[in-house]
Amino acid sequence: METGNLGRVDYISEFEFDLFIRPDTCNPRFRVWFNFTVENIRETQRVIFNVVNFSKTKSLYRDGMSPVVKSTSRPKWQRLPAKNVYYYRCPDHRRNYVMSFAFCFDREDDVYQFAYCYPYTYSRLQHYLASLERRNLPYLQREQLGLSVQQRRLDLLTITNPDHLSPDREKKLVFLTARVHPGESPASFICQGVIDFLVSQHPVAQVLRDHVIFKIVPMLNPDGVYLGNYRCSLMGFDLNRHWQDPSPWAHPTLHAVKQLIVQMNQDPRVSLEFYIDVHAHSTMLNGFMYGNVFEDEERVQRQAVFPRLLCQNAPDFSFSNTSFNRDVVKAGTGRRFLGGLLDDTSYCYTLEVSFYSYMTAGSTAPVPYTEETYTKLGRNVARTFLDYYKLNNFIKDNRPTHIQSSEVMSQTGDGNRKGNGFGRDAADREREKSQGVRH
Repeated sequence: METGNLGRVDYISEFEFDLFIRPDTCNPRFRVWFNFTVENIRETQRVIFNVVNFSKTKSLYRDGMSPVVKSTSRPKWQRLPAKNVYYYRCPDHRRNYVMSFAFCFDREDDVYQFAYCYPYTYSRLQHYLASLERRNLPYLQREQLGLSVQQRRLDLLTITNPDHLSPDREKKLVFLTARVHPGESPASFICQGVIDFLVSQHPVAQVLRDHVIFKIVPMLNPDGVYLGNYRCSLMGFDLNRHWQDPSPWAHPTLHAVKQLIVQMNQDPRVSLEFYIDVHAHSTMLNGFMYGNVFEDEERVQRQAVFPRLLCQNAPDFSFSNTSFNRDVVKAGTGRRFLGGLLDDTSYCYTLEVSFYSYMTAGSTAPVPYTEETYTKLGRNVARTFLDYYKLNNFIKDNRPTHIQSSEVMSQTGDGNRKGNGFGRDAADREREKSQGVRH
């Protein structure tokens, strides 16, 4: 099974099974992602599954997270009730942390599937990209940037008004990558949300395509995704530690992306404005960002602008969880390496989203993420680029004033949010924010 992961099952009784996660290929250190099916059950059979060999002790299972389940007759993923999930140190397993969940099977002919989080497979991405291609959109280009070690496609999407691609034009470029860590499936839903928005007929998307070139690599580690690894490639490498010197044979996908970015950065007509690498986080709530640390205070302030604007568009994004660091172990990450390579007008971020849930300003309990709300965060990331460029006067706000923010919201399914869209300029919102005005 694609993205499947289950190493071993110990039969304790007909009501209880110990489950062992298979470590990442060629790397015994990482055991987090699981994804398996159960069949041949008896109706009303109650079973306890114990996942006994997680490699991390700190986990969102402490905060109420639960695995997801679907079955052949109910193909939509849903989370198990938190009351059926227990996370504890177990004396039977050398006091390791164990996650136990109870489940009552109800249909004998169904095949049930359980996973750490909503899976998003390599095949799913290929079907999605093929369906985009069939639409023959003039502003969307798909190309194969390279192949993985096991010869899977490394796809690159370019989204922009085709007039931009003439060699003599100045180009403002936004580069986005996802799934360097294969178990972080929410990153793919966010990435799909970004793409869906940017190729839509939404007025914001049209303005962005007229001014900016978006280049997106939706799956940097297709082999790891296919194999059901949590963090590594087929050969056991955490690719997000090898940006400084990727090998064309050991890290071919990373090598191809880095080569493209370096090559574009050498073109005097290309201004690489943003690099965003999308991840999922196993211990924090909400969406948030990591950025780099700079000596220059003015640059530090400029780097905080995009996350602040995103905060206003996405109720699940947390500016207080956003942080800027220069941790030595992070030196080989895309954000850190490209932050050093690109000039001081470029911004490099890691966008993180919780595997589990988010708190909003008014909520008292965490709201679990769904596939749809992950995708919605992606759409909100995409629309934030317009606010950013308007704030910097690169895009003039000359769209017809009759487009009210409520109309804009309804077109992206965000109608339940208060309109902070086009009625007020992004600069006004920033000023109001600094003056403590709340909406």
